[in-house]
Amino acid sequence: MKPESGSSEDAHLREHCLQSAAVYEGSFLKVKRDIVRLPDGGEASREYIVHPGAVMIVPILDDGRLLLERQYRYPMGRVMLEFPAGKLDAGEAALHCAQRELLEETGYSAREWAHAGVLHNAIAYSDEGIEIFFAKGLTAGQRSLDVGEFLDIVTHSTAELDAFAAAGSMTDAKTLIGLLWLTRWQSGQWALDWRPAQASV
Repeated sequence: MKPESGSSEDAHLREHCLQSAAVYEGSFLKVKRDIVRLPDGGEASREYIVHPGAVMIVPILDDGRLLLERQYRYPMGRVMLEFPAGKLDAGEAALHCAQRELLEETGYSAREWAHAGVLHNAIAYSDEGIEIFFAKGLTAGQRSLDVGEFLDIVTHSTAELDAFAAAGSMTDAKTLIGLLWLTRWQSGQWALDWRPAQASV
C-alpha cells in the first residue's frame, strides 16, 4: 500500500508555519528558520535547508557493469564512490537534467531511460528531492566538467557494489538507494518503464 501524502488522518501530526525567516542564502542553498504551531498548540522552531532538487543516474553498461564516479566531498573530507548526480537548474525538467549531467560528468549518452522514483535523503533538515533515473544503451563521448569539478570515472559490477555496501566502504545514501533499486529490478521485484531517449524528453 502506498503511504498517503496530505491525508486527513495525518491532521494530528501536522505542524503549521507561523513565521518564516531566511537565515542564509547562498548561490546554491538557502537556510530558513521557521516558527511552527505544534499539534498540541505549542510552538517550536524548525531550521532547514531549501534545496533546488537534484537527479541521480544509474548508468548500466552493455556488459552489465555500472558506471560510477569517485569524487572528493569536502564536508566528508574524503573521496566518495557515487552514481552520477547533479542539481536541477531553475525550471529544468528532471530527465533533461539527468541526460545533461550524465553527458557532462561521464561523457556518456544513453539510448534508453527509465524514471524509478524520488529519494528524500535528509527529511529532518532539508526539502531536497533526488529524482532517480536508470540509463542503458550507453555510448561514450566527451566529458565537459564544470569549472572546479574533479572526478574519476570507474566501473563496478553489482556484486562488487553490494560488497562495498556490506563492508561499509560505500556509504553515500543516494548510491545505496540506487543499488537497492537496481538489485530489486534485476530480481524482477520492482519494475522500470524503459523508454527511448528521444521519446522521454
